[in-house]
Amino acid sequence: MKLVLIVGPQAVGKMAVGLELAKRTGLKLFHNHMTIDLVSPFFDYGTKEGKRLVNLFRQEIFEEVSKSNLYGLIFTYVWAFDQQSDWDYINGVCELFESRGGTVYLVELEADLNVRLERNKTPLRLEQKPTKRNLEWSENNLKSSMEAYRLNSLEGEIQREHYLRLDNTDLSAVEAARMIQETFDL
Repeated sequence: MKLVLIVGPQAVGKMAVGLELAKRTGLKLFHNHMTIDLVSPFFDYGTKEGKRLVNLFRQEIFEEVSKSNLYGLIFTYVWAFDQQSDWDYINGVCELFESRGGTVYLVELEADLNVRLERNKTPLRLEQKPTKRNLEWSENNLKSSMEAYRLNSLEGEIQREHYLRLDNTDLSAVEAARMIQETFDL
C-alpha cells in the first residue's frame, strides 16, 4: 500500500498533479475537496460541525483504504506548518498507513502567488471544487490564508524518508506528476 500526500497552499496544483499522477500510476485520487464539498451543503467547513464531518469521512476512508489491497492512494491537503494540529493530523495519517505496512511519500508543492491566482480560476478547479466557484471569495481566502498561516515548510523541516519539494511554478501538472512518479518509482 502506498500513500502519496501532496501538500501545499491553495491553487498550487495539488489536485491537477494528483489527477495526472493517478493516470500514470493507478493510485486512487482523494483530493481534500471531495469531503469539503460533500459536507458544505449542510455545514460550512469553517464550522465545528463541518470540520468534524469532513474529518470523520476522511478518517473512515483512510481506515478502509489502508487495510485494503488497493495499490494506493493520493491525498491532497493544505498543511499549515505553523499549526501543531496540522502536524498531528499528518503524522496520524502517516502512522495509520505505515502501521499497516504501507509506504508514505510526501510531496510538497510550491508556486508563485501570481501563478496560484491564475490557477485558482482554471476550468478543472472550478468543475471539481464547487466551493471555489465564487472567485472573489476564493481569491480572498487564498490571500488571507497565506497571510494567516505558513503554507510551505522551512528548509529541512520535513524529516521523512520519502520527501520531495517541488516548485511547480513553471511546470505543467503532467510534468510534475512525471517527476513525482520517477522520483519515487511509482
